[in-house]
Amino acid sequence: MADPKIRPLLALTMGDPVGVGPEIIVKALTDARIYQLCRPLVIGDLPALERARQMLDPALKINLADSPEAGHYRLGTIDLAALSQLQPGDLRYGEPTPASGKAMVSYILTAIDLALLKKVAGIVTGPISKLSMNLSGHAYPGHTELLAEKTGAPEYAMMLAGGDFRVVLATIHCALAEVPRLLNRDGLLRLFRLTVKALAQDFGLEGVPLAVAALNPHAGEGGMFGREEEEIILPAVREAQAQGLPIQGPFPADTLFWRHRQGDFAAVVCMYHDQGLIPLKLLHFMDGVNVTLGLPIIRTSVDHGTAYDLAGTGQAASLSLKAAITVAAGMAARRFSRI
Repeated sequence: MADPKIRPLLALTMGDPVGVGPEIIVKALTDARIYQLCRPLVIGDLPALERARQMLDPALKINLADSPEAGHYRLGTIDLAALSQLQPGDLRYGEPTPASGKAMVSYILTAIDLALLKKVAGIVTGPISKLSMNLSGHAYPGHTELLAEKTGAPEYAMMLAGGDFRVVLATIHCALAEVPRLLNRDGLLRLFRLTVKALAQDFGLEGVPLAVAALNPHAGEGGMFGREEEEIILPAVREAQAQGLPIQGPFPADTLFWRHRQGDFAAVVCMYHDQGLIPLKLLHFMDGVNVTLGLPIIRTSVDHGTAYDLAGTGQAASLSLKAAITVAAGMAARRFSRI
């Protein structure tokens, strides 16, 4: 837990203002525990936050903070850096427009700048949509690629976490048939190094073994069910071990995640998206957190989308956002940030 006298300053981006972002922010920031962990500065749209406040908790106040120093950071008041004041036509629930998309991206870019300048200790991002991003003229697949480019990160990876259950993805959004072609020894070795460093630096898990999942059933069964284990994954594991990294595997995935939940490993490197996300979401569907490894800044995010169908109903849960804030605050504390 962060020292309450230090309480790292975190930038919370609203995400898509016509999604559930404003509502989950209001819900999360009515929890006193958040203010015990950090000083949250929302970066977003004033009208969107105001209507969420009126719907969910009219007693809350909004403090307009044009800089991080201008925030009050106390329960009962939401500190907002209002980068936009969208018109009603651009704030229809579930209907993104070029204006709302441009505003959404501006929140992220501003948060990145604040983090790079060390004016905030880290950023926690709200849910965005590729559609809204594209409407704004930004052709990124999502947050991660935008963050990597703007921070100049040559190597990065996606970790999904729920409590002590963590998975890191070797491949992300691609067809299952493409996965074997995308795997290679050098790429896996770089991912192992990146993950081990992050686990030690940001999660206090130095020396705790990192497990590697096999791609094929029964870890290939000696080549009977595929040779990726023998030709790609195992050589990468052995090279990592020779370099002194606490790596084990590859293990058959059908038993590995049970072992991880028992506490045998700090995290599991998974070969493809659903291999890691199915067990993570089975156990932590409501409170999963997306952590970007390899950036020069701290970044966590909710593990869900804009939920346009729920926007404006007040039904969206804030558990994932609160978990993302908690993880970011813990990461900042471990980096001894006094921002």
